[in-house]
Amino acid sequence: MVILKSHMIIGVLKELKVEENRVAMTPAGVEVLTGFGHEVIIETNAGIGSGFSDEIFTTHGAIIKKDRKELFQNCDLLLHVKEPQSSEYDLLRDGQIIFTYLHLAAAQDLTEALVRSKAICIGYETIQSDNGALPLLTPMSEIGGRMAIQQGAKFLEMEWGGRGVLLGGVPGVETSAVVVLGGGAVGINAAKMAAGLGARVYIVDKNLQRLRYLDDVMPSNCFTVFSNPANIRELIRDADVVVGGVLIPGARAPKLVTREMLSTMKKGSVLVDVSIDQGGCFETSKPTTHRDPIYEVDGVIHYCVANMPGAVARTSTLALTNATLPYVVEIANKGWKEGMRTNKELARGANIISGHITCKGVAEAFNKECIPVDDIL
Repeated sequence: MVILKSHMIIGVLKELKVEENRVAMTPAGVEVLTGFGHEVIIETNAGIGSGFSDEIFTTHGAIIKKDRKELFQNCDLLLHVKEPQSSEYDLLRDGQIIFTYLHLAAAQDLTEALVRSKAICIGYETIQSDNGALPLLTPMSEIGGRMAIQQGAKFLEMEWGGRGVLLGGVPGVETSAVVVLGGGAVGINAAKMAAGLGARVYIVDKNLQRLRYLDDVMPSNCFTVFSNPANIRELIRDADVVVGGVLIPGARAPKLVTREMLSTMKKGSVLVDVSIDQGGCFETSKPTTHRDPIYEVDGVIHYCVANMPGAVARTSTLALTNATLPYVVEIANKGWKEGMRTNKELARGANIISGHITCKGVAEAFNKECIPVDDIL
């Protein structure tokens, strides 16, 4: 039986990031939280982009508020999908819990703002199981991997400056080559989609155990390749689409494709950098938006949208909240300290606690001191 430490006021904010339509809680999740005796306040129209009206939220027990500042002032726990935006920095307060995707290793200004706020900042992306799994990043990585192939196939079309090739080819015409960097959740989903379309797929990873697993489970038009600069350099020369899906939890993504390598690629080929939230794994990557998704360097099209799942907000919201709700319940029922003491997965999600950086990858990115969360607890 769960013993409630306190009644908690939980705020669900409308996303401010450009073209971000997801919402951090579903009406069904609200019903679960209010069932535990907590109060859930939804910012008006927060769920519209995902197909959830204010009326639907209220029928499940939520309170709708229009005044955004009031949510920041009154809520103990704030739920977001994306990181706080610059207009929100000064609204955060000492001891307030922020639970969202943070991706701080590629965001120094945000990191410094969260340190100044002395808030309790827990990142979805660094919650980690004992076996190394990332349960809150996985559903969005699955979506990002699948979308990467949809987008790569689209931008190969001549209308967008692509090579004018069909990803899977047709009888009598050679299929396209897809290189997937990283054999994790992004990589395996991208590879499945590309293989299903009939492309030749090369999955690159440095974990031999993972490569053996992928070699067993993937279809015959997927090939595994060990990750090193020489192999990557050779593969991308022939590639029509390259998907970057490499992740080091909490840290900046490694730059696996350099500007020099880029110059050897075919004109009109496409790079899709799903790792862009963590700085990107191509040297020439920079964040783009759904409204303006691509740019060209050396004749190679770059797609680096920083919130890819936001384009399929309904699917993404449902998948995300399926994963986040148990952790939200634990924080609300126990408080963040007791929650982290009793759940090491939640403790690993701590990025910044009361002005102290507690995530090693974030501290290393900015040459700052890292205070282990156990020391604070």
